[in-house]
Amino acid sequence: MSSLVAAKPNAIQQAGADHAQYLTFMLGGETFAIGILAIKEIIEYGGLTEVPMMPECIRGVINLRGAVVPVLDLASRFGRAPTAITKRTCIVIVEVSHHDGQQVVGVVVDAVNAVLEIPASEIEPPPSFGAKIRTDFIEGMGKVNGKFVILLHVDNVLSTEDLGALAALSMDATKKTMDE
Repeated sequence: MSSLVAAKPNAIQQAGADHAQYLTFMLGGETFAIGILAIKEIIEYGGLTEVPMMPECIRGVINLRGAVVPVLDLASRFGRAPTAITKRTCIVIVEVSHHDGQQVVGVVVDAVNAVLEIPASEIEPPPSFGAKIRTDFIEGMGKVNGKFVILLHVDNVLSTEDLGALAALSMDATKKTMDE
């Protein structure tokens, strides 16, 4: 009997390793996904306070139960036109790991689709060329119903170092414009 009990947790761990859950969402007509373990919540778009001299991809900040949370426009971060706000536009609250610990960031998406379980066997490595976004932003390509879903490497997409560098560049550009 004890061998049966010992085998059960192992089977559960194995099943968990073979499948991962992802929140899928739309962005500019394409389907993207973020691992569900990084998602804290999904909120309606609104209540944004713009912050001067931020990079174009930073929409502003929101007050989330007393905490100041920066909100990033994912489309703009990928070098595309900023997201057009519609009734379905959402802010996905994500927890990002970096060398100092955890950071909570909001990302603007066109619409949230669903939580999908994607088997590891249905995930291909990121393409080495041809993607419309930086390859270090892509964790893999999930195959769902015969179509690809771009699985984002959220810690790279929302890297605080990259965003800090963008903010510094934005401030330098603004200063140069004012000096001219």
